Amino acid sequence: MKISLGRQSILLLGVNGLFVLAGALSGTFLNVYLWKSRPEYAMLGWFTISQQIALGLTFWLAGKWVKEHNKMSALRLGTALSGIFYMLVLWAGPKAVDWIWPLGILFGCALGLFWIAFNVVYFEVTDRENRDLFNGWVGLLGSMTGIIGPWFSGLIISRMVDNSGYRLIFTVSLVIYVIAVVFSFFLKKREVSGTYRWSEPWRQLSARDSAWRPLGMGLFAQGVREGVFAFLIALLVYVATKQEYKLGQFSLITSAVALMSYWAAGKWFKPQYRSRGMLTGALLLFIVLIPLLWKVSYGTLLIMGIGSALSMPLYILPMISAGFDLMGASGENVEKRVELVVLRELCLMVGRLFGLAVFIVTVMNGPSLQTLTWLIVALGAFPLIGWIFMRNMLVHPDQ
Repeated sequence: MKISLGRQSILLLGVNGLFVLAGALSGTFLNVYLWKSRPEYAMLGWFTISQQIALGLTFWLAGKWVKEHNKMSALRLGTALSGIFYMLVLWAGPKAVDWIWPLGILFGCALGLFWIAFNVVYFEVTDRENRDLFNGWVGLLGSMTGIIGPWFSGLIISRMVDNSGYRLIFTVSLVIYVIAVVFSFFLKKREVSGTYRWSEPWRQLSARDSAWRPLGMGLFAQGVREGVFAFLIALLVYVATKQEYKLGQFSLITSAVALMSYWAAGKWFKPQYRSRGMLTGALLLFIVLIPLLWKVSYGTLLIMGIGSALSMPLYILPMISAGFDLMGASGENVEKRVELVVLRELCLMVGRLFGLAVFIVTVMNGPSLQTLTWLIVALGAFPLIGWIFMRNMLVHPDQ
């Protein structure tokens, strides 16, 4: 039987694609923009921590609105706040570094509102049969925007004087967020039912026989890595080259590779391969970091980037699909899907905050590049820890 996506799934992919494109255009260079105003690793760490705290709390607090009222309004508000964030960065200019915490909190709230609504709607418009296909398309679109966005931004920024290129790119992102809001009105208003259970994430994780406990640990391990890698790798490319165009080129190459690997994963990756695929992906994600111990240069960073792009679908698709399959494992879980989406994000948030806390402690006294490299390798091993916790549930996803 041929597996396909419905019209609402395709529309949701379109809104997601626009949201991710706006982020790819500006988000790749946002930390570089801040770094050029104040070259401090700790400052960027605190900026990311403020985002993650706001993101996690927004997931938990907005869960009530999404479950009992209108999840589409949360998706649109999150998109609109993302645009407002870049508008404020444009207004503040180089002084944005003096407003790290309020800006980070605003951006975290925007991301939290968008992604809690997206994840709940995504669950509702897909099922176990086409979920890997949908995830493959999400990765494919993310890779395509990763090819176009950063390369275009790097080209524009490098050819314009002072910070005028940054201002132009941030403005373009603002316009795309507005278009995404318009597209979201074509998504059907989803039905709401039930009462939001504030303590459900804690109840699930505290139950000794709950399948969410190993998944929660897997998500924590994923968060430890991505909380730091999400901003540090791009920054290291800029530090190594001093050229925004090189960073755009780095994103173009790695995203092109990721496009092919996500396409292949979406086409051939099946549920029965999840455990072996996740282990293989976790091992490769760690191995490609080893060249950095020899030298941190554009070349070794590119090796790491290409290797990560090839292996990430093997690791991340089982992680995502297993969690959403667990939500659909019973009628009771389906009814609590909003709380379970919140649980998933809180586990990721705690992992990201842990990784970021380790990063800030490491950089507080002015670390050497070698120290940062060892930190990257250590954090890069956490996907293996995640697989250890999840290996049994990947083989028996409904247990």
